Amino acid sequence: MSELTEYHIETANWVSKVIMKYNICPFARREVERNSIRYFCSEQTKVKQVMKDFLSECQFLDNNPDVETTLFIMPRGFEGFYSYLDIVDLANDKLFEHEYEGVYQLASFHPDYCFEGEPQDSAANYTNRSPYPTIHIIREASMEAALAEYDEPETIPERNIAFAERKGSDFFTALLKQCQVNK
Repeated sequence: MSELTEYHIETANWVSKVIMKYNICPFARREVERNSIRYFCSEQTKVKQVMKDFLSECQFLDNNPDVETTLFIMPRGFEGFYSYLDIVDLANDKLFEHEYEGVYQLASFHPDYCFEGEPQDSAANYTNRSPYPTIHIIREASMEAALAEYDEPETIPERNIAFAERKGSDFFTALLKQCQVNK
């Protein structure tokens, strides 16, 4: 990986201080401890270039089995949640077009993430809010293996939502602020 930027550092802080610490993803701790999460920052703002970077990152994972997963960070150009969702849709299309369906799956995170049907200020949205627009590229076989070892994995989202609602939006806003390099 090239020089670490604030985008890399703040996203890594979010993984450790929010996702791992509060067990939002019960599989994150193992990968953090193994140092097997790649933080890749695409500073492109044109959709075509971002998709080129995205496919290159899939190829990187193909060639580096010791890297378990990539957080594909897009700090500029996709600050709007709906334009970001368009990028996620395109990335899913690219997985299919390039025969990565069944190899990788995507999870999406954004500073303004909002679940369909939820008000923008709902604490539940914080389960998918991140410092920057981010696509999580996950090895599907690894996810299937992890889920098989976890009791009742279908309860993870509802557990996270209940936790977020108990803690409230202000709690998560403060957590995200703590992830920043220059507070």
